[in-house]
Amino acid sequence: MLGLSIAAFAGAIMKLLGDQLSAFQVAWIRFAGMSLLLAPFLIWKYGLKGMRPSRPLIQMTRGLTMAAGTSFFVLGAKTVDYADAIAILYAYPFLLVIIAVLCLGERANWTVWIGIFTGFIGVLLVMRPEFGQINFGTVYVFICAMVVSIQLALNRKLGAVSPPLVTAFFGAVCATIALSFLLPGSWQPIPAGAWPYIALLILSGAVNQTLLVYAFAHADASTLAPFTYFEIVSAVIFGYLFFGTLPTMLSWAGILLITGGGIYVARVLHLSNISRRVPKI
Repeated sequence: MLGLSIAAFAGAIMKLLGDQLSAFQVAWIRFAGMSLLLAPFLIWKYGLKGMRPSRPLIQMTRGLTMAAGTSFFVLGAKTVDYADAIAILYAYPFLLVIIAVLCLGERANWTVWIGIFTGFIGVLLVMRPEFGQINFGTVYVFICAMVVSIQLALNRKLGAVSPPLVTAFFGAVCATIALSFLLPGSWQPIPAGAWPYIALLILSGAVNQTLLVYAFAHADASTLAPFTYFEIVSAVIFGYLFFGTLPTMLSWAGILLITGGGIYVARVLHLSNISRRVPKI
């Protein structure tokens, strides 16, 4: 919960910086700073062997999803209220289940699909798509959710073969390298007043990523899943403190459906996993 609160804070900082710098620039600063902060801890714990991760191709793909996801979020958050942006982002647990069923060979019964359908109704209430006037910011945030779900699917692949700190560091390095190719055409002068926010973004981004990586290393994802929705609560608080905005009634209804559907799906999957582990008599 602490990691998610810090994640919501880092997201608010990215939204603030997105009004002064390009999205690619903000994402590059975040991951370059994270790489520099995590490198000493990685070398201290694993030595230079930590610089040679297992499954490098999957690690690089995960780094690309980190770069793309953050860039799409910064682009979308420019025109979307912050709490709404985080609520739309939380389509990723439902998308992850769909990916797991279609690509990873996992199974989901009809009760899980009810929860997924409920969650997507909540996402639509927050996005409020109108055919006459589309807010592309909500579309960008939803694409970010799709990318994050792919990233989490890759995390499942890496969880058994790579230490969490190595995965966090290598992902940040790959994201930094990928974004570096986009900087020449998108770099903007950094205002003097932006530097304190940049320092906060680097520190909070590294701390929240590390806390979450270790959280998922010490507990099952299905156990932690209900607690991840605490980030929406934190986003409402930071949205009000930073931007003076609160969700509308429709957004509140969508947030309740997203949270309820997500917790329901996590609970059903958790009970299903337990039943599979119980030996037959």
